[in-house]
Amino acid sequence: MNHEIMRGNNYAAQICIDGYDSKILCGRLQSAALDSEMSFGSLMEFFCEMEQLLDQTLPMQAFTERRTFRSVPSAPQQQSAMTRTPGRLATFIVRILFRQNASWQGSVVWVEGRQEERFRSALDLVLLMDSALTAQK
Repeated sequence: MNHEIMRGNNYAAQICIDGYDSKILCGRLQSAALDSEMSFGSLMEFFCEMEQLLDQTLPMQAFTERRTFRSVPSAPQQQSAMTRTPGRLATFIVRILFRQNASWQGSVVWVEGRQEERFRSALDLVLLMDSALTAQK
């Protein structure tokens, strides 16, 4: 089943969580906007990859410009072949509806748990994903 949509002002991506040892998130980001999936080995990498993807697909929707201490060119991303395989621990479909207040708002579907919840910020999203990942242990 393909949960991905890219319509108007919303965007969806599949987040495959392969590891969560000591609450360190690692996995893959899959999207129709990508030629291949993006891997991440930490929460910060997930945020950076997702924000970069949103900047490419929904640039007009960013409410605020990203602030940095200095301008650093981004390094090319290592990407593996697109497999569309679920995460070893969990799979989430994240729908971004808005990018306001320097964060994301939308909904997240926990595929294995067959549950959907709305989130008001990136922190809210991470806490929902954590609750699903810790519920499985």
